[in-house]
Amino acid sequence: MRLCGEVDSARSLGLHDHVCWVYDDPGEFHWRALEFLSDGLAQGQRVRYLTHGDGDELLHVLESAPRLASALRSGAAQVHQLAEGDTAASTAQLRTLAAATHEALAEGYTGFRVAAEATGSVCKLEQPSEYARYEHLVDRYTTREPFAALCAYDRRAIGTDLAAQFACLHPAGNADITPFRLHACRDADIALSGELDLSCQDLLCRALERVDPHPQGGELVIDAKGLTFVDHRSLFRLAEFAQRRGATVALRTNQSAPARLVEILDVPAVRVEWVE
Repeated sequence: MRLCGEVDSARSLGLHDHVCWVYDDPGEFHWRALEFLSDGLAQGQRVRYLTHGDGDELLHVLESAPRLASALRSGAAQVHQLAEGDTAASTAQLRTLAAATHEALAEGYTGFRVAAEATGSVCKLEQPSEYARYEHLVDRYTTREPFAALCAYDRRAIGTDLAAQFACLHPAGNADITPFRLHACRDADIALSGELDLSCQDLLCRALERVDPHPQGGELVIDAKGLTFVDHRSLFRLAEFAQRRGATVALRTNQSAPARLVEILDVPAVRVEWVE
C-alpha cells in the first residue's frame, strides 16, 4: 500500500512510494535525502541521487555516513549529475529509470529508489507543464514497479505557488502547501486525496489538464477514498473535465457527502460509487 498524505521525515518509505519534499534550507534536504537513501539500502535496494546542479555538497554528506560511503564504493549507491542542457523531464529519463530498476533487480537488489533534486530542471523549462506531466508519469511507474522516489524542490527558487503545483501531483509530501493530492493508482484512472474546496479550484483544474487522464469506456474512474472533503464546485470541475473528453465521472468514495451533493445539486456526469 502506498503512503498518502503529509509526512514529517523521509524514513520508513517503502517500494512504490513517491514523496515531494519542499524545502527552504539545503541542509534540511540533505538530511532527508540521507534518511531516504539509507532506508533504501537497509531494505536491500540500489539507491541513486540525481541532480541537475552541483552534487558535491550532498556527496560529501553521503560519504560521511558509513553505510552510504561503503555503498558508493560498491555501486549500491550512485550519484548522477545531469549534463548541461539535459532535463529530467523527458521520456528518455523515464526509460533510464526503468532500465536502472530492471538492472538493480537483475543484480539481486530488491528494488531501486531515487532522491532527485528537481529545482534545476524546473528552472530550465519555459513551461512547468512539461515537468508536471513527467512527475505523473513517474508516479504511474512507481505503482507498477519496485521503485520509489523523493523529489525535492527549493521553495526559495521557484516560489510557493509553483511548488504547490508539483506537490499536488505526489501522493505524499512534507509541506502543507497543497490541500489535495492528485496521483496515480492501479485500479482507477487517477486518485484524489485530501480536501477539495474553493481555495484550490485553479490548482485542481491545472493538475487535471496537465495529467490529462484518458477515460476508458466513456468513464473517468476516480479513486476518492482518501478524499476527506469535496465541495460542489470541485464536483462540477470534475464533471466539466470529463465531459470535455466525452465521458462521465465514476467517483469511488467511502464518504456519504459526495453522493448527497450530487443528488441535491443534480451534478451532471458524476456517478458516486460507494466502496469500503
